[in-house]
Amino acid sequence: MSDIRRKAKERAQARKKGSMKGMSVKSGDKRPTKNGAGMTQKGVKKYRRQNPGSKLKTAVTEKNPSKSREARRKSYCARSAGQMKKFPKAAKDPNSRLRQARKRWRC
Repeated sequence: MSDIRRKAKERAQARKKGSMKGMSVKSGDKRPTKNGAGMTQKGVKKYRRQNPGSKLKTAVTEKNPSKSREARRKSYCARSAGQMKKFPKAAKDPNSRLRQARKRWRC
């Protein structure tokens, strides 16, 4: 009986919402670091298929975004600034995925 519960728990964790399992640069789901890191449109579609109800969107990269997209960009920049503090090693490396993504978002 406990073996059945353990397997059910493992399956539930594998399906856990927000899991990035199976996302890779090689499969085209994530952009290579030299191209600005972040997820591609293909990756976003795949993530949303795996996580119904998700509102994940691609990066706001235009110079003059609409009001709502500008708010999203500002929010991302504020959150990623916290990541820069949390991971100082990545913050110091100009080629880290964090720094490249912030550059792409124009932070």
